[in-house]
Amino acid sequence: MRKYIYGVFVFFFTGYITAQEKEMSLSMQEAIDYAIKNSYDNKVSLNDIEAAKKKKWETTTIGLPQVNGKVDYQNNLKQLFDAVDFNNDGFPDFGAKHSVNAGVTLSQLIFDGSYLVGLQSAKTYLKISEQAKEKTELATREAVINAYGNVLVTEKSIEILENNKKILEKNLNETQKTYDNGLTELENVEQLQITLGNVESNLRNAERLKEIAYQMLNVSLGNSIETKLTLTSTLDNLVIDNTDLSLLATQFNIDNHIDFKIAQNDRESKRLLMKLEKSKALPTLSAFVNYNAVANSNSFSFFETSQKWVNTSVLGVTLNVPIFSSFGRSSRTAQAKIALENADIRLEEAKQKLNLQVERAKSEYQLGIENYETAKKNLALAERIEKKQQVKFFEGISSSFDLLQAQNQLYTQQNNYVQSMLNVIAKKAQLENALNILLK
Repeated sequence: MRKYIYGVFVFFFTGYITAQEKEMSLSMQEAIDYAIKNSYDNKVSLNDIEAAKKKKWETTTIGLPQVNGKVDYQNNLKQLFDAVDFNNDGFPDFGAKHSVNAGVTLSQLIFDGSYLVGLQSAKTYLKISEQAKEKTELATREAVINAYGNVLVTEKSIEILENNKKILEKNLNETQKTYDNGLTELENVEQLQITLGNVESNLRNAERLKEIAYQMLNVSLGNSIETKLTLTSTLDNLVIDNTDLSLLATQFNIDNHIDFKIAQNDRESKRLLMKLEKSKALPTLSAFVNYNAVANSNSFSFFETSQKWVNTSVLGVTLNVPIFSSFGRSSRTAQAKIALENADIRLEEAKQKLNLQVERAKSEYQLGIENYETAKKNLALAERIEKKQQVKFFEGISSSFDLLQAQNQLYTQQNNYVQSMLNVIAKKAQLENALNILLK
């Protein structure tokens, strides 16, 4: 019985933990911080950095001592002559049916220009991976802001549509009663029915979009799309927090921008490539120590203590001097020089594009704030106009067509207002990316 109770306890406890893991409550900043650690792209970036570190060490080991062992075994299936015993010691020295040659070689690279350039290239390769991670973090931050904002906009739209639906249902109910009493035309009832049907259709679509928006946010966070999220930041508060005109006066330091650093690193890689091609014209010098043991036998007796082995040892130095490559090296060097010149051109292009990107982002952010203020005023006006048309309609001094126009205008302004709120948030994130700002 105790085992049964224990099993039930473990089952429910495990289920509780699992349920807890599938629910998250996040503010906008918490979502950003979580995604930078857990998103799919950032996990890949971390793995790329680890791979670059391993690659750097792999390159470093080329210049470190290398030890290799080798064992050769031969079985002469068909012999042309009998084995020869030069020493008359009972062990064949040549032509034996079985022979083994075992050796160990220690080698050390002394000088190789390509190796020195390779070490520098490995550091550059690691830097590329680290810069790619920084770039990924900026992209992740902007993606989370947009995904988080989309969820809030969808929820805000649903709230507005539900309120519009309630008002329309009330208006339709009152108009139906008026028609039943013969005080208005059927057209007015039907017009409100059409408007209500459109609002209900938009509401159902918004509810479906809400589910998709939550799934997209989960993907940007690195979660399963089934993870239940509770967003603690509100759209109104985010608009207030992200309305900051002082950001427009921020000075742009291009040297700190990740895209400019990446362009500089690309140029450095092309410079090292040219240096590598030049280094191939230099001689290489290496040394080695070899120890060998050779044994011959007409029977497979190499694991017996009586087997005789002949030992040899060699110390050597190898100098390899490139003399003539039919101008192949000079051709590769010329190609590398052209690639470096192209990298210089791309670096200048990146500088101009980044400056333009900042100016454009500032303009779009300022426009986003202005559009939000305009949409806010227009919404207030549209609400007043729609309410006046409602009063006029029920007093019989305005037609259903006039009310419909006022309602459509209101719905348009409601949509513009909600979208302008998201636009302020998104454009600020875009500007911060252009300025290479990661606000914590």
